Amino acid sequence: MNTSVAPDIAATPLALADRALGQIAVQLPGSTAVFRRLKLDFCCGGQVSLREAAAQRQLDLEAVVAELAGLERPAQAAPIEQPASLIAHILARYHEVHRQQLPELERMARRVEAVHRDHPEVPAGLAEHLALMEQELLDHMRKEENILFPMLISGGQPWAVQPIAVMRDEHLAHGGALERMVALAQGMNPPQGACNTWRALYAGLQQFHDDLIEHIHLENNLLFPQFEAPAPSAGACATGACGCA
Repeated sequence: MNTSVAPDIAATPLALADRALGQIAVQLPGSTAVFRRLKLDFCCGGQVSLREAAAQRQLDLEAVVAELAGLERPAQAAPIEQPASLIAHILARYHEVHRQQLPELERMARRVEAVHRDHPEVPAGLAEHLALMEQELLDHMRKEENILFPMLISGGQPWAVQPIAVMRDEHLAHGGALERMVALAQGMNPPQGACNTWRALYAGLQQFHDDLIEHIHLENNLLFPQFEAPAPSAGACATGACGCA
């Protein structure tokens, strides 16, 4: 899974400050939302360094660098198996991150579709698809946060089996939506000469894709099995009719 930023972008705060805005936007998913809020032009003015741009707008460079550094996603940690700790990790590392990722990706997609609508490789329909994905994923996460996760933390069985089955079905739907997203984004490979916004969009889509896959993996393969009855072993008698019970 590719969850950490490029090593050269996060090596030191000094290196980050002297990077061009356009490079940061492409290499550090989530940075475009920071730049947009601070009114830093990462697209047409993307050749200007973060240090120079911050000085021009009289921004606190250290504060901006610290905010950008906070966007770095940690590399995959060792699995957490205790349910309450695993759920806390999922909420902080994935639920909150998805809520930040999707609105910004949708905004960039709408801009790319509008500005480059005549380009043969424009990802037409991507913004609308991301909006639908956001709606479905938010609904899914709310059900986990309000119903399933509290149930699991309190012990889970035997009442959790049915809502877990529903969440697994929805995970399959999310996987199909990811496949559709990749297809609309032409494999998330920006065309030659693509602007910084287009390149940043595809970098952000790649990280969202990887994050959601890892999110689903942790739930399907680490969390949920702890509350599901194990399948009978091969050759085992389930009824005891053979006299083994």
